[in-house]
Amino acid sequence: MGEELDSNLGKNEERQLLIKVILINLSQVALAGIVGFIISSSSLLGTALDSSGDMAVYLVSLYAVGKSILAKVRAATFSGIFLMGLGILLLVDVTKKFLEGSEPVGWAMIIVALINTASNFWIVRLLKSDQKGGVHIKASIIFTDNDMWINLGIVASGLGVMLFKSSIPDLVVGVIVVLISLWGGYKILKEANETKKESRKS
Repeated sequence: MGEELDSNLGKNEERQLLIKVILINLSQVALAGIVGFIISSSSLLGTALDSSGDMAVYLVSLYAVGKSILAKVRAATFSGIFLMGLGILLLVDVTKKFLEGSEPVGWAMIIVALINTASNFWIVRLLKSDQKGGVHIKASIIFTDNDMWINLGIVASGLGVMLFKSSIPDLVVGVIVVLISLWGGYKILKEANETKKESRKS
């Protein structure tokens, strides 16, 4: 009977956890997206885009609660492909700003990044409380771990923008976000593939 549960929290508890995480993530998307657009920051737009990817992963994970291992693998696979796709879209934005120029605001970048880092830490703690979560939950944790590193990078780039009065630090972090997104997507796809192989053996 226990093996049929998605986690030690139970199906209903896991659904509630994911709904809470989705709401926190929605606030991150709104904050980073709006501020990033206003101050023309590639790194903030990148983290908003990445957080949108997170929200898609959480929604897919919510769908996977109570479903079969194969359904969870499909959910994780979708998440990995989606994250890699977002990384490519961000690369296009960074390239455009590098060619056309931009003037991000360093202090605003730092404030938003610190708020989002705290939110990501909260999300990771919530997700890790589900210690027996399936591959869909593990994919969600990978996404959120990526976000914490990205936001810490944005803090550094915001300091660089203020110190050097240049958009280059912002663009550099934008490129780093692209690489993290592609790597995170690859890790999720790899874990999903391994889980699929193990399920066939059992």
